[in-house]
Amino acid sequence: MNGKLLANYSGNPLECGTDEAGRGCLAGPVTAAAVILPNHFKNTLLKDSKQLSATHRFQLKPIIEDESVCYGVSHIFQEEIDVINVLNASILGMHKAIAQLNPTPGFIIVDGNTFKPYKNINHQTIIKGDSKFLSIAAASVLAKTYRDLYMETIHEEFPMYNWKQNKGYPTKEHREAIKKYGITKYHRKSFRLLPEQLKFQF
Repeated sequence: MNGKLLANYSGNPLECGTDEAGRGCLAGPVTAAAVILPNHFKNTLLKDSKQLSATHRFQLKPIIEDESVCYGVSHIFQEEIDVINVLNASILGMHKAIAQLNPTPGFIIVDGNTFKPYKNINHQTIIKGDSKFLSIAAASVLAKTYRDLYMETIHEEFPMYNWKQNKGYPTKEHREAIKKYGITKYHRKSFRLLPEQLKFQF
């Protein structure tokens, strides 16, 4: 594919791409996005959000919002992740993001290999879909930027964990802060927050 992202998988003009961010984090939500792009959409910068700098992701965010046919974004917060597990939370987030789309998509392409049918709309899971299809890449950018903005907001409440920098991922610094200060209401209690599996007082 020479690094060029494809516009469409199914041939349906209302195909939406969906992706999530934050599955591997110790704190904060899983955030999902769904995007329908117009067939003529082109952007040379757009690719899988993990391959983009934060600056480029935030440059792309308003372009995707302005030029998409429609988009939806959904946070599934830590309390729900702890109840239904992070994989189900990711799928629920994608469903909630898709539910915001107007018009309703005619086909859904999903980053990864796991999805549950949404209503009666046909779908296809695509491994590394965010590096193959424009609409999934666009969804990955929105999911990541919306989640990052949320983590920067809650950083103000608990700056000692440095979520502004690590966004809730299990960095050495984040784990050291958990060791020192314990956990917050934003931490996922069902996750292995420290390698030693310390018992926390909830």
